Amino acid sequence: MNYIGILMYKIQHGKWTISDSEDEDNIIPPTPQKDSNKPSIKPDLERKPDKITTFFKQEPKLTRTATHVNQTNPVKYESNPSPSVKRKRETEEAGWNLSSSDDETPTSALKNEPKKSKVSPKRKKTEDKRPPSPHGTSYYKEEPADFFETNLLSMNDMYRFYLNKVTGIPKKFNTGALHIKEILSPMFGTLKESAQFNYCFDIPWMVEQYPPEFRDKPVILVHGEKRESKARLIEHAKPYPHICFCQAKLDIAFGTHHTKMMLLWYEEGFRVIILTSNLIRADWYQKTQGMWMSPLYPRLPEGSPETAGESPTNFKRDLLEYLEAYQAPELAEWIDRIKQHDLSETRVYLIGSTPGRYQGPAMEKWGHLRLRKLLSEHTKPVQNEEQWHVLGQFSSIGSMGLDKTKWLAAEFQRTLTTLGKPGKSLVYPSVENVRTSLEGCPAGGSLPYSIQTAQKQLWLHSYFHGWHADVTGRSNAMPHIKTYMRVSPDFTQLAWFLVTSANLSKAAWGTLEKNNTQIMVRSYELGVLYLPSAFNMSTFPVEKNVFPASSSSKGFPVPFDLPPQRYSSKDQPWIWNIPYAQAPDTHGNVWVPS
Repeated sequence: MNYIGILMYKIQHGKWTISDSEDEDNIIPPTPQKDSNKPSIKPDLERKPDKITTFFKQEPKLTRTATHVNQTNPVKYESNPSPSVKRKRETEEAGWNLSSSDDETPTSALKNEPKKSKVSPKRKKTEDKRPPSPHGTSYYKEEPADFFETNLLSMNDMYRFYLNKVTGIPKKFNTGALHIKEILSPMFGTLKESAQFNYCFDIPWMVEQYPPEFRDKPVILVHGEKRESKARLIEHAKPYPHICFCQAKLDIAFGTHHTKMMLLWYEEGFRVIILTSNLIRADWYQKTQGMWMSPLYPRLPEGSPETAGESPTNFKRDLLEYLEAYQAPELAEWIDRIKQHDLSETRVYLIGSTPGRYQGPAMEKWGHLRLRKLLSEHTKPVQNEEQWHVLGQFSSIGSMGLDKTKWLAAEFQRTLTTLGKPGKSLVYPSVENVRTSLEGCPAGGSLPYSIQTAQKQLWLHSYFHGWHADVTGRSNAMPHIKTYMRVSPDFTQLAWFLVTSANLSKAAWGTLEKNNTQIMVRSYELGVLYLPSAFNMSTFPVEKNVFPASSSSKGFPVPFDLPPQRYSSKDQPWIWNIPYAQAPDTHGNVWVPS
């Protein structure tokens, strides 16, 4: 489909209004038409909390809602070309797994009553109705008994970078990968208490991932919800008295609490996990995700000074500073616990974003200027450094501006190309990648690149490369992982590697203001940076045989194939809010958003 075709779809399938905000887009889908041949489906508004599953995540200052109210399903049978195609199935989930859209489509709360008139011209932010989740409860299959690890022999603890397990791929590609049930299992420690920082929560599902012996241990959920969506989250936790909450402050419009981190306190010590998965089932099923899992940190001797237990990467200091940025009394106990533990074995650097406007030395604490500072201080020159490639890979794209000089090829490129000035490759799934994926078109619900943003930055699409991951057996598991790296001209060595929650957006990474004397960051993000110097290496060799994992491997397990493959002339980036009806996906469906 070419871009003229995309714009024709826009005309034929409903009008969209572009928001006046630089980083935010707005959609007004056409009003769903009632199918007289189908019985009306009433939303089950009285469902008990233990039956409520994933709710669609919307932006702060607005609300998240059960999006099956007055909606139509975008996943349809490919039975004939008639407009009146039938649904393959009615969804039983409460919302679309649009995980980690940090920069797309602010919306207002949906109303149960029918729409009576057009939105008032005075309203800047218009109502946005989303399709329901394409995943019904019958979609998921229980994993076989041998799906989960029973010991740690296959773990490679050199880099402590792991992919998630994926249902439906050969077993060898899951050997050494981790599922959330394994992370929370007694294999890694006797859990006393945990903190879950995240963007989307399915509380009943999350509770079930803890083993029975830990299921009633205290958990604090750190979230960014407000108003109705906050009330709904609290309501869903009522059956679980061991759960409490900490609301992250989001004082800058369109920011999100996008950080994904687990703090696990054991009888044996303490552990940190920084990851890319939301706490919803779809994110741990057939998507590619990544995580860094810390070593087990032992408790320091009584009376140790506050500076004790620091790593060469200053990870302890930076983690404490990140948690203190929440200014949340609910996290004080966790801050004290971290101070009491020895984090000296950490070999990664923390890269965080916290909302705010920063000047002077504080500019280098957060966002892409934090990354720039670390790369400047801790990377050494390499031969032919100007020829080393920068790769960025992500699952959501924000507004970059009318041309590359507005942000991407200006301040952000300066950060990423500390070692030189080559072109960049951006890895983002194509329409064909999504159509042929394990999930089929529903995978596109977690790749929220909108037509409103795309049509303003067609220049960006010349950077795009498809998702191909034969090296990890995950070519058909669409990426929700976000990675950035610097790789040698022959794609065998890495100068650095970053896994993070931060997508390609100014909201996540920050943007310079006031003649470059101030940086403004909208969202909370968190990732870890791997630098060879922290491992007493000059570069990281790229691992050619990632799976099955081996504890003796010295290569870095890059999650996708190198070199990346540029889009063909027929490829287009997946845009989630336009139809794809020319060919069915792997489940026989086509994608027709309302």
